[in-house]
Amino acid sequence: MNKSFLKFFITFFITMFITKINFAARLILINGAGATFPYPIYSKWFYEYAKIDGTVNFNYQSIGSGGGIRQIIAQTVDFGATDGPMTDKQLKQAPGEILHIPMVAGAAVVAYNLEGLNKNLNFSPDVLADIFLGKISKWNDKRIVKDNPGINLPDKKIIVVHRSDGSGTTYIFVDYLCEISQKWKNTVGKDTSVNWPIGLGAKGNEGVAGLIKQTPNSIGYVELTYAIKNNIFYGAVKNKAGKFIIPNLESITAAIASKTNDIPSDFRVSLVNPDGPDAYPIAGLTWILVYKKQIDKIKGEKIVKFLNWAITDGQKYAEDLLYAPLPTNLVSLIQKKIKEISY
Repeated sequence: MNKSFLKFFITFFITMFITKINFAARLILINGAGATFPYPIYSKWFYEYAKIDGTVNFNYQSIGSGGGIRQIIAQTVDFGATDGPMTDKQLKQAPGEILHIPMVAGAAVVAYNLEGLNKNLNFSPDVLADIFLGKISKWNDKRIVKDNPGINLPDKKIIVVHRSDGSGTTYIFVDYLCEISQKWKNTVGKDTSVNWPIGLGAKGNEGVAGLIKQTPNSIGYVELTYAIKNNIFYGAVKNKAGKFIIPNLESITAAIASKTNDIPSDFRVSLVNPDGPDAYPIAGLTWILVYKKQIDKIKGEKIVKFLNWAITDGQKYAEDLLYAPLPTNLVSLIQKKIKEISY
């Protein structure tokens, strides 16, 4: 090997090494944690956004809404994520003002595993409440049969499955049960985590979907994407207008539309049990939680740019993953809220 080639070889690798160090120094790592409900869309967004801004890398831990709220309060993450809005008490525990930024809407679906049944079942609100209260314990209970004429339901015990971790999907589901059942409201209530009267617990939407899939005669609730991804049947739920509505993009969008004029300035709003005739009754927004006053200027600027992209250009990825995009009039309100973030 001649000296000139050796010199070129050494110079080349030193240059590459320095370039790699400089690139790593410029890469901004933004840490987030929380809801499993929006994990599929967040993963897609982080992947696509890296093509737009190669200096940002997102690390998101899908640990449930309860975990996301705890970590943003403790400031161990740059943003939290939740499907159940923070309570006034939780907001007061934070060392600074936390903003709720709506990202997309989705649906908590009633998923089940009945051997030999390949149809979508109908569920009335009072029936759902009593199944999860343990008052209806057999699949061939006359009240379930009444909503599903012509379907041969088995004389089998209903196995209830629910979340074991703090969960925004749980919040949406029990928020709905509180709306339609005074018994549920008085005895169980709503939160990201509740004392379930009955059932088996599993962690995350993934865990609940997996447990339903492997447990004959089970029923539970998961985000729509997880039911479809796992090939689990899910039911139509009777809405406020008396119609059995299958959860899909159209019926979730209808739920948002019915509440658009009633959304408060802090965006902590419930979409469950809306008035719209075509609205699916167990829908909800999912929020990213950020401090109004950002500690890290560089990270704060990157987070703001990402949020603005996600609620505008990023919405085009929502429908393929079975989330309902935000309506235009709501996006404009959210953009104003994002402008309040300082860094």
